[in-house]
Amino acid sequence: MEDEASSRDHVGSLERGLAVMEILARYPAGMTLTEMAEEAGLTRAGARRFLLTLVATGYATQSGRLFSLSPRLLTVARTWLGGASLWTFAAPIMREVAAQFDEACNAAVLSGEDVVYVARIPGRRILSVALDVGTRLPAYCTSMGRVLLSGLNAGEMKALLADAKIERRTPKTIVRRDLLAKAVQQAETDGFAIVDEELELGLRSIAVPISDRTGQVVAAINVSTQSARFSVEAMQREILPVLRKAKQRVEEFFFV
Repeated sequence: MEDEASSRDHVGSLERGLAVMEILARYPAGMTLTEMAEEAGLTRAGARRFLLTLVATGYATQSGRLFSLSPRLLTVARTWLGGASLWTFAAPIMREVAAQFDEACNAAVLSGEDVVYVARIPGRRILSVALDVGTRLPAYCTSMGRVLLSGLNAGEMKALLADAKIERRTPKTIVRRDLLAKAVQQAETDGFAIVDEELELGLRSIAVPISDRTGQVVAAINVSTQSARFSVEAMQREILPVLRKAKQRVEEFFFV
């Protein structure tokens, strides 16, 4: 019965019209009616109706025998993109990461000497640190902070470390500024950072940077877990490859 209902609700003509738009998008120089009919698997009469409807509604233009998409589609896309943040669209990618390890996957940006959480997919396991979108944590002792700091130039990094309030959160927290600088440099060299119980005992995390098309680090994503669940070696072996694939998907989707 469900299949029958779905079939009744399915608008085949709309589906074919959207397919015509997708085909036009692949041919920015334009297509003839005959070329569209062949590419879309339509009759010439059917292709003509779809193309002329797109022209009439402003989604396509006609120049002689050639049909092309119009800028109106870009306006629709901008409206859609403007209504939600990048991380709304990245959430499904992060959700896959979280589900694979049954752990939290988070995203953050740098704000002064802190990281600010901009997205969070919680894991099933409860961590004692209360985290949510908008949460601020010190950059110097968090994995996302280390990779975000690695995107700063030498002058910015030196100034930030000189002014930052650095305190020992646990016995493992690195508080010497020269050692912190080395840890950030290592994160830049490795392309990831692991912070092992420096923010809180029992909490371990691994992060990778998100870069824009110019190569500038603009954000970070991580997986955070209880230290009893994953050793540092296991995080590198099991979680890091998955995070790197997620990073690539986010960058390709938004910045390429």
